[in-house]
Amino acid sequence: MRIVLVHPNYHSGGAEIAGKWSPAWVAYLAGYLKANGYSDIRFIDAMTDDLSEKQLRAQLTALKPDVVGCTAITPSIYKAERVLEIAKEINPNIVTVLGGIHSTFMYQQILFEAPWIDAIIRGEGEAVFLNLVRAIDQGRWPDSRGQINGIAFIQDTKVIATPAEPPIKDVDSIVADWSILDWDKYNYIPLGTRVASPNMARGCPFTCSFCSQWKFWRDYRVRDPKKVVDEIEILVREHKVGFFILADEEPTINKKKFIEFCEEMIARNLPVLWGINTRVTDILRDEDLLPMYRKAGLIHISLGTEAAAQLNLDLFNKETTVAENKRAIQLLRQNGIVAEAQFIVGLDNETPETLEETYRMAMDWQPDMANWSMFTPWPFSDLYREMGDKVEVFDFEKYNFVTPIMKPAAMERAELLDRVMANYRRFYMYKSFFSYPFAKGDPVRRRYLWGCLKAFLKSAFERKFYDLGKAGYWGPQSKKNVDFHFDTSRKRGEDAMEASAEWKSMPKNKQDLFDAALAARACGGSTEQMDEHDEFNRPTGHVDVDSPEAAAMMACGGGKQQMEDATQVAKI
Repeated sequence: MRIVLVHPNYHSGGAEIAGKWSPAWVAYLAGYLKANGYSDIRFIDAMTDDLSEKQLRAQLTALKPDVVGCTAITPSIYKAERVLEIAKEINPNIVTVLGGIHSTFMYQQILFEAPWIDAIIRGEGEAVFLNLVRAIDQGRWPDSRGQINGIAFIQDTKVIATPAEPPIKDVDSIVADWSILDWDKYNYIPLGTRVASPNMARGCPFTCSFCSQWKFWRDYRVRDPKKVVDEIEILVREHKVGFFILADEEPTINKKKFIEFCEEMIARNLPVLWGINTRVTDILRDEDLLPMYRKAGLIHISLGTEAAAQLNLDLFNKETTVAENKRAIQLLRQNGIVAEAQFIVGLDNETPETLEETYRMAMDWQPDMANWSMFTPWPFSDLYREMGDKVEVFDFEKYNFVTPIMKPAAMERAELLDRVMANYRRFYMYKSFFSYPFAKGDPVRRRYLWGCLKAFLKSAFERKFYDLGKAGYWGPQSKKNVDFHFDTSRKRGEDAMEASAEWKSMPKNKQDLFDAALAARACGGSTEQMDEHDEFNRPTGHVDVDSPEAAAMMACGGGKQQMEDATQVAKI
């Protein structure tokens, strides 16, 4: 049986300005399948190769797959849906499978808008996909699909969500097959070397309202640091990788394991540099360990610092927070580690003055790099629900941290983009003329900084940075002509149903479903979000989307305790 995995062709001018990243999900999934007897696996990296639909169709046709699997984060969901639609157009017998965080929590909406998808994998993918492949291989598909945990699919007129598959307890049993990638394609511009993104842990012990990683992975599990270094050694020795990013949400959470990892990296003396994302508090906690971290090859740390607009809220202690951020950046620079400050902009209370304040903060703190990211609430996060009508854009392709999907109360989106670009121009012009040329100390750090500047300038000249070329932004003089090309046909779940051109031609039971969902809008909910935490974690059977009661429950985002009230709303 032949399995073809496809990485959808989505670009946004965000992280990819640093180079072409090797997709780790393919390596881990392929390794798990091969360890369990399925070795005929092919990979198409449509993103890195920038494949057109015609080129993708030709490759899929030539490979003659039995199963096509695709993944998607929120902004790439439409591209992923199209990949699987093309597979069905080639051969209706191909089993099409979609995974990833967006489809895990938004499976109801996806199955509604992309009925050609045979199955959606909910949550951690390796064990679920293996069980699905086995069912196909053994001739039990589709009859026994209801017995496969962790998937969602349409059967007749019902959306079936099977009970969740337990997380894989022994994460060391997942051994990546990095050989499935064509390594000549993956290049990290700052160092001119191959790049990888292995992980040391899955999940996160924190439950932040703006994030859903903890819901997706469910359990926080850390690998054996020595086995992680074994994997990195394979990447370095066999695939000539010279730089890697630990893909963990926060690798330093487990201090003991992270120290063991660094000690093992030092012991093996691998010729590789690496970077991480982490929190300011962890840097302050590990002040005495930073020289050891740098010795282990850690060259770049991106810190999640706050936006000025956030710092003005009573929720934050501004003086303490600012002081800690500045101190953490100083500690990193003193220890030869490139410090990057991350600012979130575009909140409801953002103004030109708060954006200017983030620039002044950056100049005061003096990080080596600064990044201003647009505030982007994931559609399946608690925060998204709390924002209610303030969310005006439902075109998920623009949920990419570089497009201002949220409009501040006191600013237009084009002005927000312009002020952010002004911050970038001023910051990196200063760094180019007065900082990077005079960087003292570690020559490796100095070379790295110049490489980062090269990547930044390259993307700017190519008009790829922040999707500026697509938006038509050429500087302050072009603000009036900026067009973010939002697909306004995309609506909230209930609005999309209401606007569906097919509504009038649907059977009566389908019309009842839509009517119930619309009535349930009084609950303030959204039909694409059926309380993902409740639904994903409880051992449920199925959701009957032909039931007005279920539609009302979905629209209310409700669990069992809301069912009775939602049903009454649906009957009004």
